Amino acid sequence: MKSLTNINATSFNQAVAAAQQASEQGQSVAFSGGGTDLLQQVKDGTDAADVIINLRSVPDGRIIESNGAGVSIGGLVTLTEVSEDPLVISGLAAIAQAAGSVGTPQIRNVGTLAGNVTQRPWCWYYRNGFNCFKAGGEECFSVNGENGQHAIFGGGPSYIVHPSDVAPALVAFDAVFQVTGPNGDREVSAEDFFLLPITNPVRENSLSENELLTGVRIPNVSANTVSTYHKVMDREAWTHAEIGVATVIQRDGNSVQDAKVVLAGVAPIPWRVQAVEDFLTGKQISAAVAQEAGEIGIQDSQPLSNNAHKLPMTSAAIERAILSLAAG
Repeated sequence: MKSLTNINATSFNQAVAAAQQASEQGQSVAFSGGGTDLLQQVKDGTDAADVIINLRSVPDGRIIESNGAGVSIGGLVTLTEVSEDPLVISGLAAIAQAAGSVGTPQIRNVGTLAGNVTQRPWCWYYRNGFNCFKAGGEECFSVNGENGQHAIFGGGPSYIVHPSDVAPALVAFDAVFQVTGPNGDREVSAEDFFLLPITNPVRENSLSENELLTGVRIPNVSANTVSTYHKVMDREAWTHAEIGVATVIQRDGNSVQDAKVVLAGVAPIPWRVQAVEDFLTGKQISAAVAQEAGEIGIQDSQPLSNNAHKLPMTSAAIERAILSLAAG
């Protein structure tokens, strides 16, 4: 393993300043909150950072609080804390469930909200040293190779899937991402934070150099809002979502007033299924409606040679998630 320089930051601004100074000296930088993904990248050589900026001692990033504008969750809050917080469980169930579905208890006790959202893809070509688009090359080896776990929506030129469980739930709740960087603070909607490969095949999000995600703000939700995160894995042991569905519905009895349906494990970004949302609005939730919604959810899919099995799984997962939110 290469030699690394570690810097312990006590504030986000200090972390950004240290990153900027290192960059000016020609060094590459990585921020570390929990470090579970970063450590693996350093081991397998997909991260070439010279300087690791440790954020564990930044107190501002470890807060979950409610104010008049909604619920704020610091980027350094652990996934366990997100999944067990009464405020999140009571009003933002899909976020709590998504956080609680990640990895193992050991990973959730260390992994952070921001780290889960900004983790790099786990495509086996990228993680095993192939000179693919994600590594700065000019080819996605999955197109003609092993693509059983790759994208059925939004692929090209890279066909990775975004690995975060929490990100789709945040998109479904219209979360606002808070970012700190050399040019100050800014906010970006969760939906606009993520980038398709056609925009930039090397990156998965809109963070600029030496910027970091410091927290998220979820706007107030109405009292009639119900939500869920449904995850399907290819085995019971720790793994990423084969399919994940974050569903947020404003419900009057069994009538859907508004709906958000966002998929995990099927696209390079959290994949919002607008056609399903439009179909559900104004409908009474029933088995037939849920089934049709599931069928609509895969109409625009473009499977590769070995991942068509995701189509019926996605359809069934959407159907199950909607039915689980029926009144009573």
